Amino acid sequence: MTHVRVFLAQMTRAVWFRASLFSVAAVLLALAAGFLEPVLPGLAVDLGQGSVGDILQILASSMLAVTTFSLTAMVTAYSSASRVATPRATQLLVADPTSQNVLSTFIGAFVFSMVGIIALSTEYYGEQGRTILFAGTLVVIVIVVVVLLRWISHLGSFGRMADVIDRVESAAQRTTAQYAHRPSLGARTQDPRAVRGASVRPGRAGYVTHIDLGRLEALAKARELTIHVRALPGTMVDTATPLALVAGTLDENVRSKVASAFHIEAHRSYDQDPRLGVIALSEIASRALSPATNDPGTAIDVLGALGRVFENMLRTDADEHTPYPHVTVEPVSLRDLVEDAFRPIARDGAGVIEVGIRLQKTLASLADIAGPPRGRAFTDAAVDARSRAQRLLSRADAVSLRRAAASAPRR
Repeated sequence: MTHVRVFLAQMTRAVWFRASLFSVAAVLLALAAGFLEPVLPGLAVDLGQGSVGDILQILASSMLAVTTFSLTAMVTAYSSASRVATPRATQLLVADPTSQNVLSTFIGAFVFSMVGIIALSTEYYGEQGRTILFAGTLVVIVIVVVVLLRWISHLGSFGRMADVIDRVESAAQRTTAQYAHRPSLGARTQDPRAVRGASVRPGRAGYVTHIDLGRLEALAKARELTIHVRALPGTMVDTATPLALVAGTLDENVRSKVASAFHIEAHRSYDQDPRLGVIALSEIASRALSPATNDPGTAIDVLGALGRVFENMLRTDADEHTPYPHVTVEPVSLRDLVEDAFRPIARDGAGVIEVGIRLQKTLASLADIAGPPRGRAFTDAAVDARSRAQRLLSRADAVSLRRAAASAPRR
């Protein structure tokens, strides 16, 4: 993924982007009545367009109030998700297309009204122009009503726990499926014994969020190099951490180009990071299991989401094609993903029998789907979870947990 595409993807997900587009469209729509007036002569039909100024005044004041309310609802949802779920889910709520479209529509309607009022006060429109503006105002009102009804329906679930879990699960499904399809991101799988070369370090600290493998491949092919990637997306790096090792002639120009292929930000992103989604789900479960919250039902829901994420990943076929043969990558190990997902739940839910039983069944089912040798990571996680639980559960609950583990499906 090139830096331009990364920048465009991030920009289009920002709240201000759609609001700006809708505002520009609103200005053009309000002014279009004046431009179309000479093109559509004889359109000055009495439709009540004399009251268009009053209608625009009402629309402007209403949209200002509705926009303020919508912003308050969105900020409240962001804060609630960070407090009761995980701060890692906030970026998914911010990128929600429905809330962005709603807010942008309200802002666009407000801008349309203001521009129309100003244009009317300057006598920008003739009789035909007023008729066109009146018709455009009716269209805007219809759009606002439809969007407002949709917004009311959306607010019933937006930012609630189930909604947050669903959003994080969807992001985790996407990134883990990409990982399963191309574990090495299209590069050659790295052989630790053959990794050597001069190191390339970043100019600042942060998280690697994207790697432009295409740029690395083009550079390595042109300069007859082999580039060993050492910092995958999601890795925290600083100026002493090597991003890559380059085997071959390395000058400052090459070093700069290799470093520029790694996109570093202050916070992790879901786009190329398969671990962040399962970590975020695990954090939701851990917070639900804290003594202050004591909500094992949410932890069980998260285990169901994690089960679906890993099942989808395990059933995704790997792509054997290697479009970047001059670049090597050490894939994220399945064991690391399993530990990220289930170890915090095993730790924080060790004393809750309901969570322990569901955890054993989920891990056993995933081990059955994975088969040998991949299933070993899930069976080891199940053994670790049972060991943690045995120390905290009562004798009766411990027996129930052992029975649940014994009755789980196995290959």
